[in-house]
Amino acid sequence: MKVIFNIIAIFFFVVRLNAQEPYVLVLGLAQDGGYPHLGCEKECCKSAWKNDSLKRNIVSLALVSPNDKKWWLFEATPDITKQLQLFKDLTKSEFNYLPEGIFITHAHIGHYTGLMNLGREVFNTKEIPVYCLPKMKKFLEENGPWSQLVSLKNITIKELTPETTVVLGNSISVSAFTVPHRDEYSETAGFSFSAGQKKYLFIPDIDKWQKWNRNIVEEVKKVDYAFLDATFYSMDELKGRKIEEVPHPLVSETMNLFSNESSLTKSKLFFIHFNHTNPMLRLAPFQNEVKKSGFNLAVEGAKY
Repeated sequence: MKVIFNIIAIFFFVVRLNAQEPYVLVLGLAQDGGYPHLGCEKECCKSAWKNDSLKRNIVSLALVSPNDKKWWLFEATPDITKQLQLFKDLTKSEFNYLPEGIFITHAHIGHYTGLMNLGREVFNTKEIPVYCLPKMKKFLEENGPWSQLVSLKNITIKELTPETTVVLGNSISVSAFTVPHRDEYSETAGFSFSAGQKKYLFIPDIDKWQKWNRNIVEEVKKVDYAFLDATFYSMDELKGRKIEEVPHPLVSETMNLFSNESSLTKSKLFFIHFNHTNPMLRLAPFQNEVKKSGFNLAVEGAKY
């Protein structure tokens, strides 16, 4: 009998050893206009127009569950065609081409307009679940061409309730919450999610951390990886335009909030959602400054 129990124990040990933990893939890290940016002939984009290796997709994540052979997409960006192919290439075609569902933060063009590719003009999908908060749901249902995706059942909208957890699998769950942002057409969501033993935070857009009803430092401490808004590096990036019209926490402001925290806490923070003007996209001195301070930059194609 003891031998049998030992064999069973060894079996389950091998199963656990071979089990693959869920993870996140970064499929894009630029602000809504991508990189290089439409019409930009300035120094920040010149090299990227000439060198494809410097181009970056609009912000997006893939949440991957290898054991279930399932994955979920965060944000449906204008770069969704490239991002679905990137996911296929990175995972060596081991998963379905389309995700099990798509989570949308808000109704700014870089975060939802890729849904148009699910319509009959392009892929003509069948009831792809799209998870979003109530105002975003209403916006999609009542405005074309998104309403046609609903009526033709290319997508099925799953309304999220803030602070409520959605269980997607044995070790995968997602929770949405609202953050202060320019909510012209919808509220703005951030997401926290658990994947196996790891916890993640995803806030690509927010006006200012001080306007939020939570403490960002404490929220980062709760997770293993925090992908946070790094749209602008400094106040003087937008020449001829008021940066106050598009408020975001400056990278320096975010780093200052964490300046007295431990190296472990700082190491959890990964900057993402870079505007094309942000020197962190292309210049090593700025990248190194952030890294020397204990923080990280999200890397397109990287696994976390």
